[in-house]
Amino acid sequence: MSEEIIFIPYEEAANLVGAIQEEEDIEENGHRILTVYSKDDKELCWFDFNEVMEDIGEIKERSARQEAVQNYILHRIPDWVREL
Repeated sequence: MSEEIIFIPYEEAANLVGAIQEEEDIEENGHRILTVYSKDDKELCWFDFNEVMEDIGEIKERSARQEAVQNYILHRIPDWVREL
């Protein structure tokens, strides 16, 4: 049985998140992740790069793609980050 993930409201996430960085997954060579950091540089959570890109679809323009990734992630910050 899996637990249901509860996401914090977008506005709360926008106030909490300071940066979203594309990084190499240290546990899997050649795999990319998107690490989410708080405004005080604390690591909050991460997302699989390929899954996010697949979900947002193909967006050619870089700024539009970055905005889509940010929007996607800010709508999916799990509530357990409040406990960090």
